[in-house]
Amino acid sequence: MRRKIPNTKALTAFESAARHQSFTQAALELSQTQSAICRQIAGLEEFLGVPLFHRSKRGVTLTEAGTTYGRQVALRLDALERDTLELMARRGLGGNLELAVVPTFAARWLLPRLAGFHQANPDISINLTTSTRPFLFNDTGFDAAIHCGDANWPGTEACFLMQEDIVPVCSPDLIAPRKKLTPEQVQEYPLLQQTTRPYVWHAWFESFGLQVEHDMTGPRYELFSMLTQAAMHGMGIALIPRFLIEYELQSGQLMIAADHYFVNNKSYYLVYPEKKAESAVLQHFRDWLANEAKSYRQSIGQN
Repeated sequence: MRRKIPNTKALTAFESAARHQSFTQAALELSQTQSAICRQIAGLEEFLGVPLFHRSKRGVTLTEAGTTYGRQVALRLDALERDTLELMARRGLGGNLELAVVPTFAARWLLPRLAGFHQANPDISINLTTSTRPFLFNDTGFDAAIHCGDANWPGTEACFLMQEDIVPVCSPDLIAPRKKLTPEQVQEYPLLQQTTRPYVWHAWFESFGLQVEHDMTGPRYELFSMLTQAAMHGMGIALIPRFLIEYELQSGQLMIAADHYFVNNKSYYLVYPEKKAESAVLQHFRDWLANEAKSYRQSIGQN
């Protein structure tokens, strides 16, 4: 059965005209005449059976259907252009992997290790896009995702990477001249909170059998990177996964305020659709990532 797909030349003309809200600007951008742009868009509207523009003496404006379709067409043309450039650059060799990642994990743990993967696999590109919530793979162009939570995504397979080993950290100046705090002493200092995890301090104190009335009180920050900066500047004590702050701990900008091994109920997984499990590129990246995660777990004594 023949696909119901418009002519790409007409789609390109429409995307440009929709972006500029002008047939004239589209003609200039595409080095065509205005009448050619008008004909292509009129032909597209006839093909669709839907008007995409309101036309008046003052110019053109998108209809509601045109606005929605314009966004969709722009995304697909951008993706097609990326794929084309990728193929041209590699001349058909190697491959690429579109990976959705939680942002701080990508910046602080994955990227420092990814250079090694690229050196060993120069024909494979790993393209990273940040995403903080689960999604349906069929609605995106992603091949896989690194996700913090559980691995119960319908229609997917998952590779366990690591648990969250959360530690209370602060600037050494905040608690000076003390070198370490007991859990009871921690509650004497401002508790820095993460917006998306309002109960984490409660769980940390509860693991000692402590009930602290103000365990949900304190400045709130959305990202771990914000918590890290706040703690480094002496604003309080923060609970942060250790793998995100290895450099700050080694450099002395942060210190572990109280020694206590506390594993959060969240873990990191590489998740990918079942239908892509046989992809050679994905398998290669998965095996490399699993080995890197195993080495890290062993280095910190995590199973």
